[in-house]
Amino acid sequence: MNQPQDIYVTKMSGEKVLFDENRLRNSLKRSNADPDIIEEVVVKIKTELYDLIPTREIYRMAFTMLRKKAGSSASRYKLKRAILELGPSGFPFEKYVSELLKFRNYQTSVGEIVKGHCVSHEIDIIGDKEDRHLIIECKFHSDQHRFCDIKVPLYIHSRFKDVETELRKKKEFQDKTILGGLVTNTRFSGDALQYGQCMGMFMLSWDHPGEKSLKAIIDQSGLHPVTSLLTITMEEKNQLLTHGIVLCKSLADNPSILQNLNISASRIKKIMQEVEEICECKLE
Repeated sequence: MNQPQDIYVTKMSGEKVLFDENRLRNSLKRSNADPDIIEEVVVKIKTELYDLIPTREIYRMAFTMLRKKAGSSASRYKLKRAILELGPSGFPFEKYVSELLKFRNYQTSVGEIVKGHCVSHEIDIIGDKEDRHLIIECKFHSDQHRFCDIKVPLYIHSRFKDVETELRKKKEFQDKTILGGLVTNTRFSGDALQYGQCMGMFMLSWDHPGEKSLKAIIDQSGLHPVTSLLTITMEEKNQLLTHGIVLCKSLADNPSILQNLNISASRIKKIMQEVEEICECKLE
């Protein structure tokens, strides 16, 4: 049998790449699991590898082991899938991105109609702080294989310029930096990213830009979506999203929200224990 360093894995795109033990270890570190548990998972997975194993199978094995050994770590580890569950309408994702911007000290509004120079536009998110004003369009995909191609920033930039032209007529915006932005939960194509950067757009995706990417911001803020929780059903998650509850922290701040879903007291106790662990907060 091949040694682990000679084993190739099959990414979801179909691309074949060499298995990288450190990449697996780093992804597990993002779950905040105990280092000993991380090493145990890595060692176990290495014994289960075979050539061209799908990366989704590696993820499944890691998630299953984390769930058995450290439930809240498994909740954090499933972050990418949890974001994919903020659908299908895309509005919960807009609300979620708005909450992340609030963490960065922006005042935000969602779904606001703004007058442009030529026509009015419904803006997904407006973010404002000090000398910066963001006009953001969100592109949510429930399929992680989908990405934003160049047509998306081309369209969004034209809308932004129309709104910016009108805003510049107002005194309070004349000396303010106004940025058009595009946020997606998946990725940008090379052309889309190149165009957005060339036009000075605010571009945020799952893995861009590096240490300030969507996944990095979530890790830094600790603002995990309610879809990360393992102790509630998908139906219950959808009920929370329908009522505008997108953050685990919202449940930490107001546990009575769960009572409105007719969840039993015993289950609420288990859910709130997971919330406490995933938010790393002490509940009263």
